[in-house]
Amino acid sequence: MPNRLIHETSPYLLQHAHNPVDWYPWGEEALQKAKLENKPIFLSIGYAACHWCHVMEEESFKDPQTASFLNQHFISIKVDREERPDLDNLYMSAVVSMTGQGGWPMSIFLTPDLKPFYGGTYFPPIPRYGMPSFLEVLEGIQRIWQTERQNIDSVAEKISEYLHETNQWRTFAAPQINLDLLDQAAKNLIQYYDQQNGGWGRAPKFPQPMVIEFLLHRHLRNQPDSLEIARHALDVMQRGGLWDVVGGGFHRYSTDSRWLVPHFEKMLYDNALLAQAYLHAYLLTGDFTYRHTCERTLDFILREMTHPSGGFYSSLDADSDGEEGKFYLWSKTEILSAIRSLLEREIFMETYPLPDEGNFEGKIILQSRAPLNILASRHNMSTQAYLEKLDVPLQQLFRLRSERVRPRTDDKIIVSWNALALRAFAEAGHYLQRHDFLQAAQNNAAFLVDNLIKGDTLYRTWREGISRTPAFLEDYAGLAVALLTLYQLDGNPRWYAESQRLNNWMMARFQDPHGGFFDAAQQSSNTPVLPKYPQDNPIPSGNALAAHALMLLWAFEESDSHLDKAIELLATLQQTAAEYPTAFAYWLQVQDFAAGPIQQVALVYPSESDQPHLKWFNPAVTPYHPRRILAQTAYPLPENTPKIFEGKPVVQNQPTAYICQNFSCKQPLVDFEEYARTISEGFA
Repeated sequence: MPNRLIHETSPYLLQHAHNPVDWYPWGEEALQKAKLENKPIFLSIGYAACHWCHVMEEESFKDPQTASFLNQHFISIKVDREERPDLDNLYMSAVVSMTGQGGWPMSIFLTPDLKPFYGGTYFPPIPRYGMPSFLEVLEGIQRIWQTERQNIDSVAEKISEYLHETNQWRTFAAPQINLDLLDQAAKNLIQYYDQQNGGWGRAPKFPQPMVIEFLLHRHLRNQPDSLEIARHALDVMQRGGLWDVVGGGFHRYSTDSRWLVPHFEKMLYDNALLAQAYLHAYLLTGDFTYRHTCERTLDFILREMTHPSGGFYSSLDADSDGEEGKFYLWSKTEILSAIRSLLEREIFMETYPLPDEGNFEGKIILQSRAPLNILASRHNMSTQAYLEKLDVPLQQLFRLRSERVRPRTDDKIIVSWNALALRAFAEAGHYLQRHDFLQAAQNNAAFLVDNLIKGDTLYRTWREGISRTPAFLEDYAGLAVALLTLYQLDGNPRWYAESQRLNNWMMARFQDPHGGFFDAAQQSSNTPVLPKYPQDNPIPSGNALAAHALMLLWAFEESDSHLDKAIELLATLQQTAAEYPTAFAYWLQVQDFAAGPIQQVALVYPSESDQPHLKWFNPAVTPYHPRRILAQTAYPLPENTPKIFEGKPVVQNQPTAYICQNFSCKQPLVDFEEYARTISEGFA
């Protein structure tokens, strides 16, 4: 007999729709029932690709005895954290404050007025790992609820006060970004980098693409060691383990310090952010391995995580056929039987060790012996040629692996995550001259605008034609930034108009009168505290994205109101970002952008011209720079053209380029060769 989750669209919630637990989705029905019956709420938050969420379901939520106790004494609510990041951030803060750590599944208990009083993550079915069993936890809470309710109310009140205090921060006016604090942030990142194994912090080790991006930005300002650290971090991740050598794409994190054994789920946001970091590293260094990793990551998304209409799916599960990682593990026999040619075996085994006993629980996780460019040099080959030789045996392994039971796909489409991927595809399509990538970005933008905006509302998710949850700040701001990125590279004025509309809605619905933005719109939130969560990890903070959107719009519109609001936000968080750079790395990127100088390149051309931007904005002529803004339009100017084009006519009825730096423009250029010589003069 299915429970109420059977009517939901989230794959995670649908996974629990046949549990004997009388689950409710988050909503008025459950919240009112808790008040009417004066029962505590058991709130369980997880996501479809979460391994330990599956484990707790099998052990506890499918257990009739546990389900019966929950149904009798609690109102049980199941939430997909990816659909409701506001609830996840709010109650995760409570769990961390109570236990000192967080994670998923999140298990938290609330009073009927939604105040948390006890929480944790995974609870086992029997006492182990130094933890009580889940049923013991339930019995203890039910007993205290009946006999010591005043103690529960007292704890709940204190935790709620803590959440109110930590969720509120005020902005202050500041005239500019402090460059010294950006230097300090980079020095902190370099100082605490793990020089031996790569990355930041101890195991488990998470990829830090936003940190790497910031260090690449600092390299352009000649910060010592920033490029070396960024490259080392990229190198250790792409050698295997975290990186899926056979199929492309990155897993969620490494369980060990050496980046060998991953947690095998694959998330869209990781792959989008990492693809962009490898792309930018390639554009700044020319290292072909970075291009290869970027392209294979985006190829993976196109192949395995793309809806036919253009949206990108959320994740692939860590488990398949009942075992975590089974899809990705090999035996030596399997590998050698799949690679038929002796020459192909030879180069493969020179690249990837194949120990008889395996390197993980008797199986093999492929990991290269050394960086691939070094291995290529030992063979007196170019990196590209070496990778092409390796591609033949890898394709043979890929075909063999395709016959296995594949991990489940969470096929819901999330706006903010799609926006990250949209940006990666747009930039890779342009700078690598991959038309298929640029087309994927355009298809994705059209899908999001056509399907996720209804009337004057942006929705958070889409699945099988259904969208129910109003979008959050990260969705509005993230999509605005993505559309402005795409607009710079294909010149379609639709993307610019939609980004302006999203920004106007964002300003109207999310602003905190004390400064900054709430993560959820007040009129659509039913949380006890309206969240305002500043940290970036593992995707950019909604407020940091909002600041980025405002900075980009300022560059196009030359509007002081956009600039003032952005600088107010960025300056408020700058000291904190410098002290805790791994948690505020996207803030640091936007602060670096705001510090300038910003170069604007405006190309105007007669309306009858045939796509002159393909020549003038060709990446060989106008290379990537994180503080370069590109804009193009036909002349006479169409409606809703950015103000950057005002007073910039075509000259001699030819394509005309205006190169401006901090709103001071050089003479208009109609000679292409002169433009090519001028574009990077005095800009660093």
